Amino acid sequence: MFVMHQVTSLLLLWFSNVHCIISAVLKWISARVGGNRIPGTRLQLSKTEEPCKNEVTTPRSVNYHFTRQCNYKCGFCFHTAKTSFVLPLEEAKRGLQLLKKAGMEKINFSGGEPFLHERGFFLGELVRYCKQELNLPSVSIVSNGSMIKEKWFQKYGEYLDILAISCDSFDEDTNRAIGRGQGKKSHLDNLHKVCNWCKEYKVAFKINSVINTFNVHEDMTEHITSLKPVRWKVFQCLLIKGENTGENSLREAEKFVITDQEFQNFLDCHKSIDCLVPESNQKMRDSYLILDEYMRFLDCRAGSKDPSKSILDVGVEAAIQFSGFDERMFLKRGGKYVWSRHEARLVIILLPHYVQCISYNIFTICYFNLICTHFELLVLLLLLLLLFLLLLLIVINMFLIIVVLIK
Repeated sequence: MFVMHQVTSLLLLWFSNVHCIISAVLKWISARVGGNRIPGTRLQLSKTEEPCKNEVTTPRSVNYHFTRQCNYKCGFCFHTAKTSFVLPLEEAKRGLQLLKKAGMEKINFSGGEPFLHERGFFLGELVRYCKQELNLPSVSIVSNGSMIKEKWFQKYGEYLDILAISCDSFDEDTNRAIGRGQGKKSHLDNLHKVCNWCKEYKVAFKINSVINTFNVHEDMTEHITSLKPVRWKVFQCLLIKGENTGENSLREAEKFVITDQEFQNFLDCHKSIDCLVPESNQKMRDSYLILDEYMRFLDCRAGSKDPSKSILDVGVEAAIQFSGFDERMFLKRGGKYVWSRHEARLVIILLPHYVQCISYNIFTICYFNLICTHFELLVLLLLLLLLFLLLLLIVINMFLIIVVLIK
C-alpha cells in the first residue's frame, strides 16, 4: 500500500508539472495565433503574402441580420430599425441555399432582435432549414434574450449549435442606462434563464458585451466565471455613420465611445478569463460578412454600411466582391473555432483541455495559409511538437507504472 501511495503521489506531481508547462506555452500560443492582440493592431504581411485580388472569397461564416426591428433601445446600436422589411420565408431559404453552394459552413442569425418577428417562428424555421436541409456544420443566434421561451427550445433546440446573449453589465441600472431593458423586466434574470435552458437542451452558450463609457470600469469576472459561457465576445463600442452617428442616424452613440487604451485596460482587468475573445474597432470593421434584411453584403470599412446588390439578384460571387471582407483578419480575430455542437462534444469526450487547445492551433495553421511570420510559425510548430512528446512520455510512464503495479 505504501508503494502504491508513493507511486500515485509521484504520478500526480508529474501530471501537475507537465500541465503547468503546457498551460504556460498555450497561453503564449493563444496570444500569437488566437487573435487576442492589442486592439487596433494587426500582423504585417509581406508583399508576397498579400491576398490575390482575383481570389474568390468563400463565405465560410455569414451573419444574416434578417430584421432590424428590436424591443430594446441600446444607445450604441449599429444596426437600427431603419426599415421593417423582412424577406418572405421561402426567399430567405433560397438565399441561404445560394450561400451553402458558395461554401458557407456557419450561419449566424441576428437583428434587431431575431426572436421578435413572428415570435420566433420565422427564426426557428430558418434554423431548422439550415441544419436539417442544408446540413450546415454550425447554426447560431445572437439575441438580447428577452423574447426567448422554453417552448422554442423544445421545438427547435436540436437544430441550434450556439446561442449568444447580449449583456453589457451585471448591474440592472447600468443596463437600463445603456438602453438594454424593457419596462420592469430584469435583463439579468432572462440571461440566467436562457443560460440554464442552453445547458438543458445542449446548446453552446455565449455572451456578447459592448464595452462603452457606462461599463468600462466594471469588473465582470465573477459573473462571467459563474455563467461559464463557451465564449465571451467583448466588443469595443463602434460608430457607424447613418446608424448610430451622423445624418439620418437613429442613435447618437458618441457619448458611449471609449478610447483604445480604455478598452485595453478593460481587457487587462479580465485577462484571467480564458473564454474572453476581444474585438477592437478595426477587427469588427472588416472581419465580418454581414447580410442585411435584403440579403445584401454590407461594407463597413469606411465607417458606414455600404450595401452590395442582393445575392438573390446577382448571386453570391458577384455580391461578395463588395463586402469589404478581410478573411485574414477574420482568422486573426479567432473567427474559426469549434463551432458545431457535435464537434465540440467529440473533442470534450476524447481530449483533455490542453490537447483541445493544441488541436485548434494546428488546425488554424494548417487550414488557413500563413497568419504569422515564418519564424513565428517555425517556433509554434516546434512547441507543438514538444507538447506532443511530453504527452507521449506521460502515456509511456503510466503504462510502465501499471505494469509494475500488476507484477
